[in-house]
Amino acid sequence: MDKKELFDQFVAFTTAVHQVTHELTQDVKIDNITPVQYKILEHIKVSQPVTPTEISDCQHMSLPNTSRELRKLQERKLVEKMIDTEDRRKHYVCLTADGEKMMREAFACIEERFQQLIQHASKKDLEDIQYALNILNKKVFHPKL
Repeated sequence: MDKKELFDQFVAFTTAVHQVTHELTQDVKIDNITPVQYKILEHIKVSQPVTPTEISDCQHMSLPNTSRELRKLQERKLVEKMIDTEDRRKHYVCLTADGEKMMREAFACIEERFQQLIQHASKKDLEDIQYALNILNKKVFHPKL
């Protein structure tokens, strides 16, 4: 396989992932949470515990903006900071019980939309999709794990 062709296919794939993600999460109603705050909560949910710097890097936000949004989420009791026991200068962010509940509700709505997307897929198609996602995770998205 031509590596340039593979790269072009990968770019098209990642663009499609962003589009589908937008469609699946669009209009998910969460009490007074901005889209930026939702993306932060989503990142924390799937990767916790995370540092503010990791959130900043992943969300393409400045660290001051990330800290401001985390403070707002902390005031709403959706996230909490924990101090690293080995390096007290380092903080981690996790969801609180209320944050977990909110994200469970949001993910339930998103899952319903996802189930509609795959409702006509055969058992073989579903197995192929799962296999492809596993390979992408191992070889592209998390190769160091």
